Amino acid sequence: MTLIKSISGIRGTIGGQVGDALTPIDIVKFTSAYAQQLKRKNPNKTKYKVVVGRDARISGSMVDSIVCGTLCSCGIDVVNAGLASTPTTEMAVIFEKADGGIILTASHNPKQWNALKLLNEKGEFLTAQEGDDLLRIADNEDFEYLDVEKIGRVESRDFTQAHIDAVLNYPLVDVEAIYRAGFKVVLDSINSVGGIVMPKLFDALGVECITINGEPNGNFAHNPEPLPANLVGLSGEVVKQKADLGVSVDPDVDRLAFISENGTPFGEEYTLVAVADYVLSQKKGPTVSNISSSRALKDVTESHGCTYYSCAVGEVNASTMMQKVGAVIGGEGNGGVIVPDLHYGRDALIGVALFLSNMAHKKLSATQLRATYPDYFVSKNRIDITDPSKVDQMLATVTMHYSKERITTIDGLRVDFDSEKKWFVLRKSNTEPIIRIYAEAPTEAAADSLAKEVINLVK
Repeated sequence: MTLIKSISGIRGTIGGQVGDALTPIDIVKFTSAYAQQLKRKNPNKTKYKVVVGRDARISGSMVDSIVCGTLCSCGIDVVNAGLASTPTTEMAVIFEKADGGIILTASHNPKQWNALKLLNEKGEFLTAQEGDDLLRIADNEDFEYLDVEKIGRVESRDFTQAHIDAVLNYPLVDVEAIYRAGFKVVLDSINSVGGIVMPKLFDALGVECITINGEPNGNFAHNPEPLPANLVGLSGEVVKQKADLGVSVDPDVDRLAFISENGTPFGEEYTLVAVADYVLSQKKGPTVSNISSSRALKDVTESHGCTYYSCAVGEVNASTMMQKVGAVIGGEGNGGVIVPDLHYGRDALIGVALFLSNMAHKKLSATQLRATYPDYFVSKNRIDITDPSKVDQMLATVTMHYSKERITTIDGLRVDFDSEKKWFVLRKSNTEPIIRIYAEAPTEAAADSLAKEVINLVK
């Protein structure tokens, strides 16, 4: 497996050769490069502080030890957040007024993967330019390790409750309404840090929570990506427990998907749509999502008299566009909700709190709430990359084939068939050696047909 270096971090499988996996040597190299870049950004400082947090992957403790030790050898003090969600670690950077942060998680990837996600002093991911600069430092091995009197120190601190308190105090989270509604949920925390933080949040909201796959041991009970095919067990448990909602988070708790009370998927794409609908009902402003997200967000945004903007795939691209246009809500259609006046990161905690506020205000079940939104169906497909050198040629061929339609090339290729309210995206993944092919249309059959047409053309 090739080591993947992108705006989503340094990612790879554990176990293998240097360059073909995320090895201890790679971890030291990229952590050292991050430390060096941080010092160059703030050359006049004498003390530096970085927050480190991790999900519950089997390799997490090992990677954590290497990262913290490397930072200390570079003269940087470490605040170790331990087992912490990605949004918790992002907020910890803000709480600590740190110079940056490193999150150890491969997000939705299977258990053999891990990654270094690198943050700036705002708790936001590095930009593409900053990422390129870091890779140059790593390639040149332009590092500096300090003598024993100047090495950094590690202190441990738990930020889980501080994150929960920030969510509870967010003005649009109606804790009283949620309490009165008396919700019952089933949580699938996929054997990671969601099993630590989410039950505490639900308890604070007065929500009865039944947890499955709750032990944070890194042995994921199923494929950790929160897609309907992976949530069959959750769907069955929701019906069995007569719950109001099923809640699924990925291993680092930045993505969020729901199961309605009848066991049917609410739709991962509709997590952001429902949250945005509630936020826009309380305050007006622009919304943002990436080009692979459902057009339902655009429809709902315009129904509130507001403006929708699209961006390239990647959390940092969404947050950058949100800051540029002054968005009040945004994120990605993979269940990633970004609430900018809390922090510019995808956050399942604030996402579920706003979703429950929406249900409580409207006094609707999950199926009834879903029925208020426009129906679109997404067909999500992937093709393994066997020859990366042919990707550009493939995109050019497909672009020429659909040249009469509306073309967007800010990230791979998106083709919109506006008169039919359908589109497809063809792009190289930031996190896996694959090509993603997403197609959306007003019916499932039309979405599948469009996806099949594009796949046949690619092949």
